[in-house]
Amino acid sequence: MLTGKSEASTVFVQAQASPTDEADLIRAAQRGDAAAFETLVQSYDQAVLRLACNLLRNEQDAFDIYQETFLRVYRNLNQFRFDCSFKTWLYRIVTNLCLDQLRKKKVRKEEPTTVATASGEVDRMAVVPEANPLGDPQRNLMSAQLQDRIERVLAELTPRERMVFEMRHYQGMRLRAIGEVLGTTEEAAKNCLFRATQKMRSALGDFV
Repeated sequence: MLTGKSEASTVFVQAQASPTDEADLIRAAQRGDAAAFETLVQSYDQAVLRLACNLLRNEQDAFDIYQETFLRVYRNLNQFRFDCSFKTWLYRIVTNLCLDQLRKKKVRKEEPTTVATASGEVDRMAVVPEANPLGDPQRNLMSAQLQDRIERVLAELTPRERMVFEMRHYQGMRLRAIGEVLGTTEEAAKNCLFRATQKMRSALGDFV
């Protein structure tokens, strides 16, 4: 079902199934059709991995969540009753796992300063791309400082505030969709985003 990390990073060119075809795939997978389940995985695996990476900011943690997500989908697919979209159900699993991970880090006060790469762990600031390596050094320094400040503020948000902020600003998800994924209302998601944004603006006051 799930293979190595290199394959998980492969970009699948296959388009996601249409809603009707997807419903057929889900029903086939619920009957035990392994090929149908594999097609579902291939339709969403990159979106799941990208979402986990954006929420956790750590490649290895994100890959672990990616693996656990599809294991849970495999074990619980028969419980899917089509009362929401499959994507919403799937994202709910991802975000709950990410929330648990973020809460554990809050308790341990472990916000890693490194990220895992194919060549080993490097400082997360070392992987922030420069807009132009030959550009204004002052501007490049300000950009690096801003990115560092943003990362620090994200680490200080509550897990739910961080989740909503990341999904809205990094995933481009609508507040209604965020509310559905988190099992709450659009208004609750909006209020949570407002609190996170206020904290971010306060911390970035000298940059904006």
